[in-house]
Amino acid sequence: MEQSAGEPDLVADVVVAGAGGAGLAAALAAGDAGLTTVLLEARETFREDSNTAMSTSMIPAAGTRAQAAAGVVDSDELFLDDIRAKTAGQADPVVARALVAAGPALIEWLEYRWRVPLELVTDFLYPGHSVYRCHAVSDRAGSTLHRHLLEAVGTLDEIVLACPARLIDIEIDDDRVVAAHVARPDGTMERIATAYVVLATNGFGAKPELVARHCPEIVDGLYFGGEGSTGDALALGERVGADTSCLDAYQGHGSVAHPHGVLLTWATVVHGAVLVNTDGVRFADESPGYSELACSVLEQPDARAWMVYDERVDEACRPFADYQRCLEAGAVQEAADVEALASVVGCDAALLAATMAHVDDCAHGAADDPFGRSAWEAPLVAPYRAVQVTGALFHTHGGLCIDGEARVLAGGVPVEGLYATGGAAVGISGRGAAGYLAGNGLLAALGLGFIAGRHAASARAGQPAA
Repeated sequence: MEQSAGEPDLVADVVVAGAGGAGLAAALAAGDAGLTTVLLEARETFREDSNTAMSTSMIPAAGTRAQAAAGVVDSDELFLDDIRAKTAGQADPVVARALVAAGPALIEWLEYRWRVPLELVTDFLYPGHSVYRCHAVSDRAGSTLHRHLLEAVGTLDEIVLACPARLIDIEIDDDRVVAAHVARPDGTMERIATAYVVLATNGFGAKPELVARHCPEIVDGLYFGGEGSTGDALALGERVGADTSCLDAYQGHGSVAHPHGVLLTWATVVHGAVLVNTDGVRFADESPGYSELACSVLEQPDARAWMVYDERVDEACRPFADYQRCLEAGAVQEAADVEALASVVGCDAALLAATMAHVDDCAHGAADDPFGRSAWEAPLVAPYRAVQVTGALFHTHGGLCIDGEARVLAGGVPVEGLYATGGAAVGISGRGAAGYLAGNGLLAALGLGFIAGRHAASARAGQPAA
């Protein structure tokens, strides 16, 4: 690590690197406790292309007021059981328990302290969740959630947003953080004296060489995440000898409209849609989750597939901002019957008719699905809707090892004053793509940011005044 004995250009209680959801939550938690906080953001386009802004705003939490009002019975242990089941027991147990425990307080803090208008999503049950526990803004748009958080940051004098500015080094002395080194695009360098640094720079999804090294099966997929996710936290962590875990974990998605580059909500599948390839043949059980379907779609001819559904599903999906963008982009095509649908897909009409007939039998309980799908909300009936889709990488879910307070671990021991949140840290998705549970990304981002900022504030309060 670079060491410097010179005078600092600035002094702050906390430096947060990254202004996505994780960084904004950490800055809000620290700033609200009275800590002077410098919030660094390397990209001026972060309002549009952070992973939070590109999400569907879903934050899972168990035991919230909204759940109680809706009569939903949930608990920490039930949520943990769902995480264990989805990840085959591979999720980091310390981080999972910390995030699940923090969930209700996080939701209440967002709603009542920062006036983020969250609501319990009860229009359908996301794959892997045994009860309704995802909380989201009404249009299900991450950009709306991100805007509310950014507006909240603007209300605190304790927080200064520096953009564009990139954290390039962390100064350690006597095994604890003493300063942050920052670079501006014009080459200007700044040293900020600080006792606490929060790494909220996300993962490495925008760095193809790192994806190829750690998640090779998705390297050829469309990247559909923030361009700032270039592995900065991994590089900084390596300099302090930080431990890493689950670097092969990521969230994929099997339904990004092609060539439009717009997300088609997985609510289509939950409401009964099916995926067929360009031959008009189904190739997988669509119901377990969208993350693991990414590679299945990429394995099809030309790495393409068609999401097929009907007017009922179309109506159910219209409240989603993502679906509205699909409609606006012209990605949703209509077909009066199976023959017209085959023309849209570009496949043999008889083969597609056989596929849809078998889907109808499965949905009516008259046949078993050879791929094992048992969740059919209702049969699909003409006229149909179809969207051409491809498989994509959204963001990585492995990273720096942390403890239950979001402190970075080196040799299993916390590096005093250094935190990692969101995609910069090991998440709760276990290994690979199949462990992703809807909302894991935002829970890790906002939850760990919330935990880190509060822990820094508590630690600062316990120190003698400077």
